[in-house]
Formats: sequence, C-alpha cells, structure tokens
Amino acid sequence: MFWETFFLALRSIRRNAMRSALTILGIVIGVAAVIIMVTIGGGATAQVTHEISSLGTNLMHVMPGQGRHGPGGARSSAPMFEMADAEAIAREIAGIEAVAPSSSQSVQAINGNLNWATSVMGTTNGFFQVRDWAIARGRLFTGAELRAGKSVCVLGAKVAEELFGGQDPVGEWIRLKTLSCQVIGVLSAKGQSSFGRDQDDIILVPIRMFHRRMAGNTDVSTLFVSVNNATEMNAVKERVGMLLRERRKILSGKEDDFHVLDTRELMTALTGTTRVLTSLLGAVAAVSLLVGGIGIMNIMLVSVTERTREIGIRLAIGALENEVLLQFLVEAVAISCFGGLVGIVLGLVVSAVGTGLLGLPFLVDPSIIVQAFAFSAAIGVVFGYFPARKAARLDPIDALRYE
Repeated sequence: MFWETFFLALRSIRRNAMRSALTILGIVIGVAAVIIMVTIGGGATAQVTHEISSLGTNLMHVMPGQGRHGPGGARSSAPMFEMADAEAIAREIAGIEAVAPSSSQSVQAINGNLNWATSVMGTTNGFFQVRDWAIARGRLFTGAELRAGKSVCVLGAKVAEELFGGQDPVGEWIRLKTLSCQVIGVLSAKGQSSFGRDQDDIILVPIRMFHRRMAGNTDVSTLFVSVNNATEMNAVKERVGMLLRERRKILSGKEDDFHVLDTRELMTALTGTTRVLTSLLGAVAAVSLLVGGIGIMNIMLVSVTERTREIGIRLAIGALENEVLLQFLVEAVAISCFGGLVGIVLGLVVSAVGTGLLGLPFLVDPSIIVQAFAFSAAIGVVFGYFPARKAARLDPIDALRYE
C-alpha cells in the first residue's frame, strides 16, 4: 500500500510540475544556505587555527604594559625589557626551550633603484626556533655576528621578492635607510596572519646591531618564549611572571607592568569567536527552511481544495482516512526531501567556490549534511500533516458536491 501511495503522490507532484518546483525552491535555498554558512565558517576556523600555529608552537609573548585599553588600561610609562631579562628567563626558568628578545621599527629597504617599506626586527637565533621558522636559502646568524652586532640580515620572502624579484639575494647588499647590510639568508614563506598582517614582510637583523645602529637604545619590546611541553605552559607562564616581577621590582599587591599572552589563549579566543559566528549564521540560514515549510503547507492546502472531488471519490469507494492522510503526507515529504537533496548539492558546489575565492580550506562536515537533510524531511512531515489531516477528514458527500 505504501508504494502505491508513494507513486500516486509522485504523479500528483508531476501533474503540477511548475508549482511543485517553486515550492521546492524554498527548501533548496534553506538547505543550501545552512551548508554554505557552516562550511565557510568551518573553513575560517581551520584557517585561523593554522595561522596561529604558524606563529610558533607552545609560544608565549611577553610584552610591557597591561595589554588592554581604556581607563585604567595599558600604561605607556611601563618600562621596556632588557637583554638581561631574556637571559635570566633562559637561565633560571625550567621547561624553557628557547627565548628570543626582539625590537622592531619601520624602515625603507633599498636595493639599487628598488625600495620597499617594511619592518626591521632585531633579534637572536632563538627567534627562528620559537617561531618554528625555517631558512629557505642562506643561513642563520653566527655567534660572532650576534655578539659583535654585524650588519647582516635575513629577508622575509615578500621583501626578497620586492627587492630582488626572482634573483637570489644571498650575498648581496641592501640599505636600511642609510645603513648598508649584507643579506645572508631568506626566510621560508608563511603568508598572512589571522590579523591581516603579511608575516613575510619583515627583515631580521642581530639585536645588538639593531640597538647600536638603528634604535640608539637597548630596549627590548617583546620576549618570545617557547615551552618544551604544552602541559607545562601554565606553570612556566606563572614562573616567568614571578621572575619578571622580581626583576622589575614590583611590590606585593601591585599590578604587573607587563602581560604574558600564549598562543593557546589566542587560538581559543579566535576559534571560539568564529564558531559562535558560524552557529549564528547557520541558525539564521535555517530560518529560511521554516519559510520553505510554510510554503509547502500553503501549496498542500491549495492542492486539497483543488482535489476535493477526487478525495471524495476515493473515500466513497472505500479508501480509509489513513490512506488519504498518508497520500498527502507523502507528497509533502517527497517535495521537502527532493528539495533537501538539491539544496545539498547546490550548497556543496557554492561552498567549494566560495572557500576557493576566499582562500579558505574546503572542509565538509558530514554531520551538517545529514542534519540539514533530516531537518528538511521533518519540515515536510510537520507542515504537511495539517493539510493531509484536513484532506482525510473531508466528508465524502460534501466532497462529491464540491464545485
């Protein structure tokens, strides 16, 4: 009986193909919108996670000031760190893999008639370790170059491209403002960070050279600290804070004049935000499924009215109410399920194109596809039941009299 009812429902849908197609459209748009929003949101979350990981593994950033804004926030008077602070952390804190002091400023890099505005960072070889950043060509700084503050530099991939094009810059000389500097290496490309900054747009120099010949002071603006084991991150973070409070002579009960940010906190905050936005967009898109369900109910009610005499004849010759109910319910579910299938295909195609254009990974969550299809089927049951019940409860005599 079910298959007979099913094929009867399909014939009724095919008899009004245009109206059925327009009814299905609401479900198609709803399912596709949910899949598109969730897939693009998932790709954005994965991209954020990857980009934060590119900053370095088990990494802490230690910076002067409180790291917040507004009344009572960051204090511009907070003293900078010193090289001795980095040395003390590396020497006295257990669980540390590497420490890299750094300071930076914007400069104009010049090679012949080519120039490029970029950022120069003074640091040590520890920077390559804490940031997990490999050298694509050339070499790192030698111990002698670091101690003497030699005029040597390592270029980011973007700077190397802008100043040298396709040529190998290793061994060549460039000018940083008026200071000549020999290129000894080129960093591997990392791309943009989650904050929109091009990580490859940078030049690294020995920090002693930066202090003496560029900054004119011995300030260290950031301490990069890499931890051996992620499970020790909180303990190391606490020990670093205690050591810096002691070295900066901060009295008990007084607020720190520095802040420590680890990449796990940053990753948790950013991925949490993208997941919330993805859920919100998915919920908004799901509203269109409800609109599509209302469209199904409206069309099914019209269908019941148009087919009143047909229903009356079926009831008069012995059809049961449950059979009539099942026929109209199957029609509604068939419409919504077909719309769900088309919406899934459309959603996946648009998601693939959208993530490609946005430069995001295309990651399909099978559970979302199953949920979207199940929801579309449920829409057919919920919104098709009332018209089906109305058809099943028609009085045969009144239905046969209907004009």
